[in-house]
Amino acid sequence: MCKEVFFLNFLELFKMKYGSIILEKKEFVYLKRILNISGYAEDHETQKCLITLANELKSAHIVDDSEMPKDVIRFNSKVTLVLENGIEKELQLVIPSERDIRLNKISVLTPMGSALIGYSTDDTIIWDFPSGKQKIKIIDVVQEEKFRAIDI
Repeated sequence: MCKEVFFLNFLELFKMKYGSIILEKKEFVYLKRILNISGYAEDHETQKCLITLANELKSAHIVDDSEMPKDVIRFNSKVTLVLENGIEKELQLVIPSERDIRLNKISVLTPMGSALIGYSTDDTIIWDFPSGKQKIKIIDVVQEEKFRAIDI
C-alpha cells in the first residue's frame, strides 16, 4: 500500500469536526485539577489513558460557556456512540463522584470517559484502551443540565 493511500485511510478512521477537542473554561480548569490529583491511579492502563487526555488538553480549544457548541461532549452530556465491533452504547459523562454504571454514568477519569470529553457528534477517534486500540464513532450528543458543582 502506498503512503498516500495509507494516509487517506487513516484520515477516514480519525475525523474531528472542530480540529481539536473543545472545553468550556471552568470545566477545563476543573478537569486539570482532577487530573493532577488522579496521578495516583492504581491501574497502570487507566493511568495511560489519563496521560493521553492530559496531553490532549495542551492543544484543546478553550471557550466561554456561551461559545460552547451544543454537540461537544462535556460534563453531564449524554452520548450515543458505536464501537468498531458495531456495538452501540449510550452513556452519560460525569464527574467522578457522580459515576453510576447501573445508570450508564461514567466518570471522566475512566478510559472511556477520558477518550470522549471534548469530542463532538460525527467525530471518529482511535483511543488506546486497556484492552487495546479501538475506533469509536460518536453518533449523537445531548446536553443535560449544565454542571454547576464546579467551584473555582
